[in-house]
Amino acid sequence: MGDGVVTLFLCGDVMLGRGVDQVLAHPGDPALREAYLKDARSYVRLAESVHGPVPAPVGPSWPWGAALRILRKAAPDARIVNLETSVTRGDAFAPDKEIHYRMHPANLPALAVARPDVTVVANNHVLDFGRAGLLETLDALGRAGLRSAGAGRNAGEAFAPVAVPLPGGRRLRVFALGARSSGIPPGWAATAELPGVAYVPELSRAAADAVVRHVRRDARAGDLTVVSVHWGSNWGFHVPREQVRFAHALVDGGADVVHGHSSHHPRPLEVYRGRLILYGCGDFVDDYEGISGYEEYRDDLRLAYLVRLDSGGGRLAGLRMVPLRARRLRLEPAPRADGVWLRTTLDRISGGAGVRLEADGSLALAGG
Repeated sequence: MGDGVVTLFLCGDVMLGRGVDQVLAHPGDPALREAYLKDARSYVRLAESVHGPVPAPVGPSWPWGAALRILRKAAPDARIVNLETSVTRGDAFAPDKEIHYRMHPANLPALAVARPDVTVVANNHVLDFGRAGLLETLDALGRAGLRSAGAGRNAGEAFAPVAVPLPGGRRLRVFALGARSSGIPPGWAATAELPGVAYVPELSRAAADAVVRHVRRDARAGDLTVVSVHWGSNWGFHVPREQVRFAHALVDGGADVVHGHSSHHPRPLEVYRGRLILYGCGDFVDDYEGISGYEEYRDDLRLAYLVRLDSGGGRLAGLRMVPLRARRLRLEPAPRADGVWLRTTLDRISGGAGVRLEADGSLALAGG
């Protein structure tokens, strides 16, 4: 933090399970119960078929690739990621689900290497192996020194924020929510007695008001607040009206950034009342290479979001987005032509927000 500005690193879904887990040093059981493939190693072979061999076993930094250089250079004050996988040795596949993600707990160095200050776990894969798998996930993250938000042993824990200390005695509080619209089953909701996720059954005004009550509880003067929300479908640029209303209500209630995720590609961004709303950050780390379909959305392209906030009031002071692309289960710098495509697409779907391409290949929001 410098010159009265706090810098945050945000990204979309970090999916270290399935194929990525298989190339790390401690691969878990590769068995799957998908209609598409039955063995997680098949996703590795798909990636290799289009981009070349992966030198497995790889080190923990491999999946992040060039993103780690970006983080070192940016030196953000806080790093927030959405871990979209359970961390478990369990094999109790959640029934009535098409896809299950798990990574072996011994592979958590592949998350820790990015040094996240907050690991969001309010999503539609954290209970893929039941409540026992969730508890193992929370315990494994805790033992690794990784603080999680959005799920817990009861509703109180699930809705509680993670407070990240900032210079000058300030705090960044991060709340995380999982909406039904992202595919989270209602039975995954944390209750007074049961572990689960901080669940939002519908993106209504009443639901937003309930979240705002959590945001305002125990708030201190000078706090900055991020609300991270797993919501919506996987594909498409359209943002439903209820998401917009919900995001606006969160900002009206005290959120400085709304960090949306679930879509496999970036969705529109908005600056509302001086606060940043990211409706979908897209995937960041995954094993989707070689899977056909939805090519028009360019889900091989990824964005690292570097958000600058006025430390005195939380208003957006700047936004830089660094384009990357997935190759061999690793992130590498995206060619300039891909940055041009992302700039054009983001600006178009965001209503002409003023996204520009910088000389270094990064994207910036006009005025930032």
